[in-house]
Amino acid sequence: MEYSPKLAAALLLALASAMIVTAQNGGDDMLNAHNEVRAAVGVGPVTWDPIVAAYAQSYAEKRRADCQLVLSPEVRPYGENLFRAAGAEWNAVDAVIYWASGKQYYDHATNTCSAPTGESCMGYLQLVWRDTKTIGCGAVLCDGNAGVFVICSYSPPPVVGQVPY
Repeated sequence: MEYSPKLAAALLLALASAMIVTAQNGGDDMLNAHNEVRAAVGVGPVTWDPIVAAYAQSYAEKRRADCQLVLSPEVRPYGENLFRAAGAEWNAVDAVIYWASGKQYYDHATNTCSAPTGESCMGYLQLVWRDTKTIGCGAVLCDGNAGVFVICSYSPPPVVGQVPY
């Protein structure tokens, strides 16, 4: 499928308008947002795994004090996407919209990411990895009004270098 900036913008706007959520983001919100992005490229849906979600929430709690975008240091059994936003008005589905926006930097034909400095398509690739079957996410409001920290974990994780779909 050829990348179309207009199609990507329409998808993101549709996803954003379809997701009316509160600050209490549930697993269903995150799951639906993930599956909409996956369906757009013909990848099957994922399901919510409470064990994966507990892992993600545990790591989010560790980031509450500093709100830093640092991958979990342990040997990670899962793929990870991280998101941070200033202010408490953001919600976890905004993270999925942000990760999905990385599609504009991904060239499926060459399986490469041509993102400018500071941008990435890696979050997008986590979202659409064909072999991922389950996800779990966690989120916290960071101390001192430092923002929101969101992590989603993916099982099984993507394999670097392989085509995601």
